[in-house]
Amino acid sequence: MGKLMSIMRPAYLLVAGFIMLGVCMLSAVWISLLEQRSTSWIQHTLEVDNRISEFGMMVSRAVSRQRGYLLTDQQSYLDDYHSIAAALPADLTDLRNATRDNPQQQRNIAQLETVTRYRLSQLDETIRLHQAGRHDEALAITATMRGQAATTGVEQLLTRMHDEEEHLLAGRRETATARERLALATLLISGALVAGLAIVSRLQQLRHIDDLEERNRKLAEEIAARTQAQSQVRQLQKMEAVGQLTGGIAHDFNNMLAIIVGSLDLARRRLAREDLGGVGKSIDHAQEGAQRAAALTAQLLAFSRSQALAPRVLEPNRLVAAMSELLRRTLGEPIEIETVLAGGLWRVCADASQIENTLVNLALNARDAMPDGGKLTIETANSELDDRYARMHEEVAAGQYVMISVTDTGHGMPLDVIERAFEPFFTTKEVGKGTGLGLSQVFGFVKQSAGHIKIYSELGKGTTIKVYLPRYVGEGETSATAASGADMPRGREDDLILVVEDDAQVRSMSVGMLQDLGYAVLEAGNGKDALALLAQNEAIRLLFTDVVMPGLTGRALADEARASAPDIKVLYTTGYTRNSIVHNGVVDHDVSLIQKPFSIGELARKIRAMLDSD
Repeated sequence: MGKLMSIMRPAYLLVAGFIMLGVCMLSAVWISLLEQRSTSWIQHTLEVDNRISEFGMMVSRAVSRQRGYLLTDQQSYLDDYHSIAAALPADLTDLRNATRDNPQQQRNIAQLETVTRYRLSQLDETIRLHQAGRHDEALAITATMRGQAATTGVEQLLTRMHDEEEHLLAGRRETATARERLALATLLISGALVAGLAIVSRLQQLRHIDDLEERNRKLAEEIAARTQAQSQVRQLQKMEAVGQLTGGIAHDFNNMLAIIVGSLDLARRRLAREDLGGVGKSIDHAQEGAQRAAALTAQLLAFSRSQALAPRVLEPNRLVAAMSELLRRTLGEPIEIETVLAGGLWRVCADASQIENTLVNLALNARDAMPDGGKLTIETANSELDDRYARMHEEVAAGQYVMISVTDTGHGMPLDVIERAFEPFFTTKEVGKGTGLGLSQVFGFVKQSAGHIKIYSELGKGTTIKVYLPRYVGEGETSATAASGADMPRGREDDLILVVEDDAQVRSMSVGMLQDLGYAVLEAGNGKDALALLAQNEAIRLLFTDVVMPGLTGRALADEARASAPDIKVLYTTGYTRNSIVHNGVVDHDVSLIQKPFSIGELARKIRAMLDSD
């Protein structure tokens, strides 16, 4: 029995060994399966992280294409944007399917879907505004989105999702490491071969993980490189847009300078031949070119909302009625003009001359749309733009407005023309028939006056342009309309004027104009010399000074002059708008200003009105 037991013991041991080996092998297989599962989860986590990064890149590309389109108007940017926007929902669905096992990520993706939809709606709105010609508003929304990107929206959610996947990756790597150690112990017990095979398999798995990490690192580097490249492209696009605008301005100014320089050359040659009639014509042509250049400058300032406005309390009905006869003479007999003035019309506080310019610009555009004649209707009405309308037009503040509309029965405007109508240098007229700045000047004035402008048009039926100016509800007398009479009042010898201008040629011109009008004139090239002359001549009645001068500015000079002579009149002149007497494009209420360049008639009327106001 003992011998049998001694014989059977090796068999038991062998069986036990085989059982143990089997257990070890099964354990090895089981642990290997667990390892594979852990590796699979790690790989899944890295792939999800890659998808999150790729989704972020897609959103960035959508923003980049949207900005490229705003800056260049190239259709390829818009097509790329629409293609990316259409692909984003499918990418979100793939991301949701890939994270079904993670409730937190599912909640993050639900929020991501919401903010992505909101971000796309913002981008779509900027494109719509741009296509409607409201570029500043589109760029303002883009700047706001850029300022919020670091703390809100898509970027914040993507960062949160990256952090969640990094947390999962760390935990799964910990689990994988623990199972790896157990597998190694088991494989050592089950034999060198099994251990060797397991090590080889594990090395392959680690290599695969390293490959994924390397791919992830390269992807991050590529994202950074693309972001830098996109920034450079945006800068180049901005410079290109500035170049296009500059080219348009330079073209028109060169034409006007050609008229001025050529006419003056002709005047000099005709003067040498004593051809006085020809000299007069040449001077008229030069003056016309200079006036066109001044008008172009005013149009550019209006478009950029940088012109100096002098708002006064007005009754729009009186202004429109006063303009009717002028428009009839301007448009000619083939155009029938009708004015429909609302009863009880509210008052507005605006620049009367700019409203008149607006009516003239709109009427001239209407005349061009009716080459064979037609009907022009100017209408006024009280209007209230409610919150719903303001939500549809983000640049509009809800409230009460006075509406002035100009309607023609012309050929109408297609949608693409309406969308670009307020762009500078955009025109559908023939070459040489206009600068393309009329409507952009109107647009700039309306926006600078906190108003709103809207175009309604139908091909073959006509066009209506509605201008909304905010209702004025304060106290104050109603001012007269801006009338520019043809008379040129003269000065008296006892009207002594001090001209202060640092530019010698401009000073000489101003002095010559005033002397020609009959005024006694003193001149100074700076504020210090002007104060000395003021101290020596108590008879000086009016100080005519430039605003921007080295040393003592025009405003500071006027303050010191009034300290010693409180009754002295001060007339400012400037070619700038953003300075010490103009704030937010509006002239201070206590300031008299004549904008450079000015004509002798404008100067005569302005000074005479000031001196006679005692």
